[in-house]
Amino acid sequence: MARLLIVHHTPSPAVHAMFDAVVAGARDPQITGVEVVARPALTAAAVDVLEADGYLLGTPANLGYMAGALKHFFDQIYYPCLEATVGRPYGLFLHGNNDIDGARLGVEKIVTGLKWRQAQDPVAVIGSPTNDDLAACKELGASLAAGLALDA
Repeated sequence: MARLLIVHHTPSPAVHAMFDAVVAGARDPQITGVEVVARPALTAAAVDVLEADGYLLGTPANLGYMAGALKHFFDQIYYPCLEATVGRPYGLFLHGNNDIDGARLGVEKIVTGLKWRQAQDPVAVIGSPTNDDLAACKELGASLAAGLALDA
């Protein structure tokens, strides 16, 4: 069975709503053969990454960069996972009050170093998430999970 790891830092209601939508999409009952595992960024470890076949990453944009919790996650897993996870698919959802560009760029630089492949465009929301934004998050979760189910 394939495994999708969702690593998130969801301190605000907006990011938490996006996370809930991503999880709902990934756990759609029509998608079978995929185990969905969600871990807060501060507790996710290299073993979680090594045991997964794909990744969804969620973060707020704080002061123009990804949350420190997600950066901490990457610092912990980078070298232990560098060779073993090459080519694995990932998706990204992020939220900012006025700008997300630095956060997105920061994540993209790190996953480029890990040689993960972007499975779908990120869902990037500025301000309160709309119903369309949450639908896009749900689609992101479902797309990543369905892609892993097809590969399994």
